[in-house]
Amino acid sequence: MNSHPIPDDVRQFIFDKIDSVAQLEALLLLRANPSDDWDAGAVAKRLYVDEPQARTALSRSLEEKFLVVSTTEPRRYRYQPESLELGEMIDRVAEIYAKNLVPVTNLIHSKPRSRVQEFADAFKFRKDD
Repeated sequence: MNSHPIPDDVRQFIFDKIDSVAQLEALLLLRANPSDDWDAGAVAKRLYVDEPQARTALSRSLEEKFLVVSTTEPRRYRYQPESLELGEMIDRVAEIYAKNLVPVTNLIHSKPRSRVQEFADAFKFRKDD
């Protein structure tokens, strides 16, 4: 029997699809307000993060098909998983996160560097020694 508080399938989902706690928090915020449209500024204020971090979190969730986005500026995001199964998995993640905040955040922080960070690091200028 697995004594870990996060079931294996949810653990794998988080590992594969969630790059940061900010991304998870943004996703759960939009999930809790499914009829509302959110821009990055509003998400940033609600989560106490800066706007670029909120924008990155929302973009990543959009890539994973957890959200839909408007075509107008500023971009506005709405919770709308691509499939019923994806929505059910996100519901499970929300339930487990509410009961096991520390193990879930530890799982997210234990991941190898995110693709987003690796991409951003590729554009850093470094002084040659």
